[in-house]
This record gives sequence, structure tokens and C-alpha cells, in this order.
Amino acid sequence: MFQVGFPSARKVIPALIVVDMQNGFVSKGGSYDKLGMNTSNYREIIPRLKDLIEFCRSKDIPIFYTEAVKEASGIDVLTNIHNFLPKTRQERLKFPICIRGTWDGLTIDELKPKDTDHVVIKRRDSAFQDTELRVWLQSEGINLLVFAGIDTSICVETSLRDGFNIGYDVALISDATASGFTDHYKTTLERVGDYYGLVMSTDRFKRAINNLDKIRKGEIDVKHVPEETLSAFLEEFNLLDPRTFVLSQLKV
Repeated sequence: MFQVGFPSARKVIPALIVVDMQNGFVSKGGSYDKLGMNTSNYREIIPRLKDLIEFCRSKDIPIFYTEAVKEASGIDVLTNIHNFLPKTRQERLKFPICIRGTWDGLTIDELKPKDTDHVVIKRRDSAFQDTELRVWLQSEGINLLVFAGIDTSICVETSLRDGFNIGYDVALISDATASGFTDHYKTTLERVGDYYGLVMSTDRFKRAINNLDKIRKGEIDVKHVPEETLSAFLEEFNLLDPRTFVLSQLKV
């Protein structure tokens, strides 16, 4: 388990959340592809996402996959409970896709989970809605959720917001997530960076984790990190200064 402690601060214990990289949404021959939908944006991120997953495994960062599924009977489609649904919802197709237990509903082979990974089966946009995810994260002591996968502006963003609102720090890997609509993707990145957490590329994430790993191994003494280094990081990601939190607590 990857965890790093800091003086007068909570440990940083990250996990990677890979959202809905399933055959039905991404693969040639999957439901979206058969329906003529443009899935090229989803496939473009596969190499970077694979690299991100392998990096996290090398650092003992736990990986949680989500798989959005429906029942073949259609009992869990949104039209059963909603009177008002936008036409862009998959329920417009009149039949369920990514059916539980089918190839369509499984994570693509290029990113196939290993036995040491965790697969969260979800029925709605959020990875936290009626799933085991929160219990599993708590059991591992995880407090930083790193999100990647699809669709950036729908299931990824919904899961990230829910994670933030129940108390997790959150990060979004910008080049390992994709939307069907570029404008939606850009809006989510701006929204997350402005109001929720970190937005960074795969390479920037690796650099951050490698530096944390050096602190964990004692190769960097965090007590002697220059003030300007921390200030530059806070400025890069437009973050509040945690040093002011400590000072305010001391004044109480």
C-alpha cells in the first residue's frame, strides 16, 4: 500500500479509479460501435490509461475498476423510474446495453483487471451509488481518489463529485479520460480544477507520485523542502495553502 505521512498533516494514501472502460462503450463490435456511435475518443486514451494502470501497480497503488451494467430484463433502465429524460440517455435505444455477465459489460482486454484489483459493479452514473466502493476504500484507509476513464463529463465527473462531497481528496488525469463531446470534456476539466481538486496529465501524476515515493523512502526530507517548492505546487494547481490550516488550528 502506497502511503506517505507529513508532519502535522494527514497521510496521503491514493487509489486509482478506472471508470467504465467496457467493451460495450469502447470496443469495435461493442454496442456503441454497432449503433454507429463515435467511440474514437474513448479508444484514443487506451495506451495512456494502460501506462497509468501499470505505473500505479508498480507503486502498490490500489486500482478499482467500475463497470456500468444493466439487466437483460431491463428492470434497471431509467425509463422505469423517470418521466423526464434527455434524448441523449442510452435509454433512447429501447434496449439495455452492457448487460451484466456479457462481453459487452466487461472491461476491455487491454486494461483487464488483475486478481489483485477490485471491480465495482454499478447501475447508475456514480461509482458510489448503491455500491461497495466506499466500504472498500475505507477498509484500505484511502483518502486520495485518482480518476480516469469514461465518460469524463458523465460517470467520471459524477463519481469524482460524490467522492469529494463525502470527504475524499480527488484528482483527474486529463489525458487518461475522454468524452464523446470535446466541449463537455473541457468543461469538466475546468470545473474540477476550479472547485474540487487536482487536474494533471499522466506524466505530471507520475512525477508527483515519484516525489512522494522519495519522501516515503527517506530520500527526501520533507522538513527541508524549500518553501518555494511547495508554493510553486500550490500555485500550479490553484490550491489553498495547508500551512495556513495548521496555523489557524494553533490559534484556536
